[in-house]
Amino acid sequence: MTLSNAQARRLFLDKHALGEAPTGAGKGADLLELITRLGFVQVDSVRTVERAHHMILFSRRQAYRPGNLDHLLEHDRSLFEHWTHDASIIPTDFYPHWNMRFDRNDTKLRKQWRAWRRDGFEDKVQGVLDRIEDKGACGSGDVGDDEARGSGGWWDWHPSKTALEFLWQTGQLAVSRREQFRKFFDLTNRVIPQTQLTRKPTEKQSIDWLCNAAIDRLGFATSGEIAAFWASISAAEARIWCNEAVTSGHLTPIQIEQTDGQMRQCFARPDVLMAADNAPIPQNRMRILSPFDPMLRDRKRAEKLFGFHYRIEIFTPAAKRQYGYYVFPMLEKDRLVGRIDVATDRNADRLHVTAVWPERGVLWGKARQDRLNAELARMSRFCVTSGVSFSDNWLRDPK
Repeated sequence: MTLSNAQARRLFLDKHALGEAPTGAGKGADLLELITRLGFVQVDSVRTVERAHHMILFSRRQAYRPGNLDHLLEHDRSLFEHWTHDASIIPTDFYPHWNMRFDRNDTKLRKQWRAWRRDGFEDKVQGVLDRIEDKGACGSGDVGDDEARGSGGWWDWHPSKTALEFLWQTGQLAVSRREQFRKFFDLTNRVIPQTQLTRKPTEKQSIDWLCNAAIDRLGFATSGEIAAFWASISAAEARIWCNEAVTSGHLTPIQIEQTDGQMRQCFARPDVLMAADNAPIPQNRMRILSPFDPMLRDRKRAEKLFGFHYRIEIFTPAAKRQYGYYVFPMLEKDRLVGRIDVATDRNADRLHVTAVWPERGVLWGKARQDRLNAELARMSRFCVTSGVSFSDNWLRDPK
């Protein structure tokens, strides 16, 4: 069985909710359904336009506004925050399958953090739990008052901060809210609904659920991509699951055509050809995507499928950057047509475009400019700025 590159793109975009028009309420049940469809939304602190999780949702629901997500997280509790491949917002219905991750983290992190963190975090665990039980949710700045602070960053947490994060990573605490992007943790039974806390799937059940959920959201994938989707199971566990799923008829091997014409061996559901043919034809509009969009999370997979090489350059010294600090990919129909350096300028009350780099072979005419202007206008309203401005010489040559 073979999927052409055009079929594969169409199916992939549909699975990522980028094939249809970005209509819908963008709140309540509609927003929860969208996040459930995607599986999770990655959280990131950088805010040049808006934070990544908000950009991801706005790309698919132009009516979406950040407060809509807060309501589901902090009031309905139909979403929770934890880890997949990175910090993410996840439907609470999935929470029982994170118990396996919590158990594995308990063993792994105790060993790793004894070596990587400053000594003594395990001695602080009970004290942190007691403090939260007595006084309620807290952040890292509320614990360890008598402990020396370093220069900050991942490698220099004080012991009580490490204990707080350990308790979250192992499921004893949950994120109850954020203030100015700062996490506040509370006892898990005060955050996660009891109906989800009482469900305790076995490891085998969770591995089966995680693999099924991954392939259904990817459309087609290697066993390694299935393992990496949630980053909760090993590559070996995913290989075994795929082999068993092929034997049982729940998966079939398939060849996926890449942009260079080469074929790549993957797995898919037996009805994948019908699913690809029934997927909507991608909209003829421009979408500015977050660098952490689910479509682009697996950079290598996106490059094979769309011929678009993308690397974020936040940690690249300015003099060595090819494009810029935080540059957004641009999607048009089923093609990534370029990248844009755009940010909110609060002082000028504008969404400001510094540069646009079309991909090689992409002609920049009036129709494409109109589509970009329409998307920038939508984004300006989303960011609550009064308009859009452009730097001189903003349209650059392809690199």
